[in-house]
Amino acid sequence: MMRRYDDPVEVRKGPVGNAVDDVEGALEGPAQFLWRGKLWKVRAVLAHWVETGAWWQSAGARAVIGTDDYSVVEPGEPLGEPVSRPGDRTGDLLAERELWRVEAAAGMSPDPGVFDLSFDWSDGSWQLVGCVD
Repeated sequence: MMRRYDDPVEVRKGPVGNAVDDVEGALEGPAQFLWRGKLWKVRAVLAHWVETGAWWQSAGARAVIGTDDYSVVEPGEPLGEPVSRPGDRTGDLLAERELWRVEAAAGMSPDPGVFDLSFDWSDGSWQLVGCVD
């Protein structure tokens, strides 16, 4: 069963996949990560994908489908000008995070685990978002 987490981790990147021997053509991904005081060494990358922000929840998308009322004009604003309101999250449309499902083991342990690691391009942070126990 995959358990969900939202724990920050420190990640050391290195070449992954079949191109490990061909360093010039290798894709860089997580090679090691530090989680809860343990150093985990990645043995295999099981999957790699990119997720975008929840664009369907953005203010712009809600305005298009008519679930937000943007007809209110603030005092002093000219008609027809877009209104920037606190909490407007249109920047989330471009938000991406890269996910890596890896098999990793702590130290010399013969029993690896499966982990989902997430890299957020907006702030350069890594998080452990899932673990199979």
